[in-house]
Amino acid sequence: MPRTARALTLEDIVSYPLPGTAIPGAIAWSPDDALVTFLLSPDRTLTRQLYACDPNTGARHLLLAPNEGGATEDNISLEEKLRRERARQRELGVTQYSWAQHANRLLVPLRGDIYIQDGADAPLRRLVAGGGTPALTPKLSPDGAWVAYVRDAELYVVPADGSAAPRQLTHDARGTGKTNGLAEYAAQEEMHRNDGFWWSPDSRALAFEQADETHITVYRIVHQGSDVVGEGAQEDHRYPFAGQANARVRLGVVSIEASESVAPVWMDLGEETDIYLARVQWLRDGTLSAQLQNRAQTALELAQFEPASGERRTLLHETNDTWINLHDMQRTLTSGELVWAAERDGFQHLYLHAANGRPLRQLTQGEWLVESIAGVDEARGLVYVTGTRDGATEAHLYAVPLAGGVPRRITQAPGKHQVVLDHALRRFVDTHDALDAPPTVTIRALDDGALLATLFAEADPRIEELGLTPPELITLASHDGALLYGAIYRPPASFGAGPFPTIVYTYGGPHAQLVSNSWTMTVNMRAQYLRSQGFLVFVLDNRGSARRGLAFEGTIKHNMGDIEVRDQVDGVRWLVAQGLADPARVGVYGWSYGGYMACMCLARAPETFTVAVAGAPVTHWDGYDTHYTERYMGMPQENPVGYTASSVMAHVEHMRGKLLLVHGLLDENVHFRHTARLINALIKARKPYDLFLFPDERHMPRALADRMYLEERIVEYFQQHL
Repeated sequence: MPRTARALTLEDIVSYPLPGTAIPGAIAWSPDDALVTFLLSPDRTLTRQLYACDPNTGARHLLLAPNEGGATEDNISLEEKLRRERARQRELGVTQYSWAQHANRLLVPLRGDIYIQDGADAPLRRLVAGGGTPALTPKLSPDGAWVAYVRDAELYVVPADGSAAPRQLTHDARGTGKTNGLAEYAAQEEMHRNDGFWWSPDSRALAFEQADETHITVYRIVHQGSDVVGEGAQEDHRYPFAGQANARVRLGVVSIEASESVAPVWMDLGEETDIYLARVQWLRDGTLSAQLQNRAQTALELAQFEPASGERRTLLHETNDTWINLHDMQRTLTSGELVWAAERDGFQHLYLHAANGRPLRQLTQGEWLVESIAGVDEARGLVYVTGTRDGATEAHLYAVPLAGGVPRRITQAPGKHQVVLDHALRRFVDTHDALDAPPTVTIRALDDGALLATLFAEADPRIEELGLTPPELITLASHDGALLYGAIYRPPASFGAGPFPTIVYTYGGPHAQLVSNSWTMTVNMRAQYLRSQGFLVFVLDNRGSARRGLAFEGTIKHNMGDIEVRDQVDGVRWLVAQGLADPARVGVYGWSYGGYMACMCLARAPETFTVAVAGAPVTHWDGYDTHYTERYMGMPQENPVGYTASSVMAHVEHMRGKLLLVHGLLDENVHFRHTARLINALIKARKPYDLFLFPDERHMPRALADRMYLEERIVEYFQQHL
């Protein structure tokens, strides 16, 4: 007989990794496809080690368990802490590694040092000691002979075999406030570009970004909870506020043999300097390409450069009146033809272009999205993609003919699939999960998806112990007929059939989706706990959210916090009509954009929402960064009415319910200033509020004690006021 599940506790909410999610990550094939490597915690904690697996049998063995446990929250540099914030990374121990493209050599960064392993069975050796100035973003050259990295704002290379000392390649940034080889804040946080330099295919040169942020206003964050004062208790950040100055960027190319007397060759990025360097990629013929986006993000140029001269020509030019969503789907074929993704018909699809950019044909079409290119098999005339062809709540792998034709689905199990193809394009690693299926990792045949070996399918005992019930996925129509996806976490039968006090969990912003056929929904532990306490928890992806096409996203343009709230109200009304929600007892909570949504729901729909918990809320979009905000809102100088209407402060006079504001004082993404400005407006309007601060946390609360205290306060707040 199955064991009776125990009651959920608050400790279950804050215990990471969540049940069933301590699975292999950073999966890669070795250059010869003889091994699959990955990071995994053997004891289901956040501290991971490096493993290798035989793809023929699934047998795995340990490659690397670092001395002293590797990276922790306490032994890494401030630079690395901030990079972890940008990546929303919690994992510790070995947090990253990489293979050389064409050599049996591994690179492992650890606590600002660089380590090399010459093959899976070789000992680990330290190549570069970070010391007081860490070696940042190290990368192996394609041939495995060199390692490039950034130290103290300059670009270096060192032979990977340790036969010579590091050589400094750039010489004009240190001490100036500029950086060579590092992605600027907006690129890391909003463009999903963490790289600031790129190896040439022949391993003889590096393209790199030079970023100048010296003209950007300094935003100071003081460690108010620190026992000390002064330099060690404050941080200065160059933050590009909406409508204000961005980083000035240049794209250079430098030889690995360069000396201080040899200046880099600077690529011609054009006369307009107020642009975004969105992506950089070397092409097969040794030329360099870059995606250049205009400040308004309504135009994107794919430019090609001659590395020796910097001369530029345009390959492609995309425009869209809504905005341009950036992607990583650019592949060059041996013929020079280009596989490229664009949203020309409102959904992201693949197109084939000649080497000179001339359009040849559209490869995919329909009301679904291509989300990634997993590989291109020119011999078979196929490009492998992941996307939403079988539904916006699913993600599958497909084979698309380069000659044109209907995509063929390869992954069969319902749910979401993340894939990594081998270099020979015969097998792939499939990480699969669904509402009723915790993640498993298997190796499968690329032609038909047949199972070849199981890499990971370990049952987490907490799943049976807790007896987690997946939420119910539903669809509903908004007031004006839009199809919306939602999820319901019903209370146990012991609480009756309803109506129930209801809590809406929301994010609501663009480039995110909450509702999907995914295990992440089942292990939404806060929702599961609140359900166990008799609340009905509801999740709805309103318009503006991801994976539904540009028209669905674009309804928020120049007017955020309006249609999103109206869709959430429609969701609550649907619940009331089903007899599930008590209309007099509806609350809402969210973090970041979700915190903004919680505030706006309370302010713009006070007849629907009576309690809100808002974590790290953006309260006025003129206080957020350029690349994110201006994509959706334009510049404040050009859309002052929209910025005002989209601020929480413009609507506080309508608030009637209870509001709990939560913020970390070290948050360098959504500054505490957002909450402080809202408090000023609440005081002026004589509206009550409750405030809960984390003096030592950033955007993501990390300390266990802080996260535990947070959950106690959130649950207590809803129990008291709902």
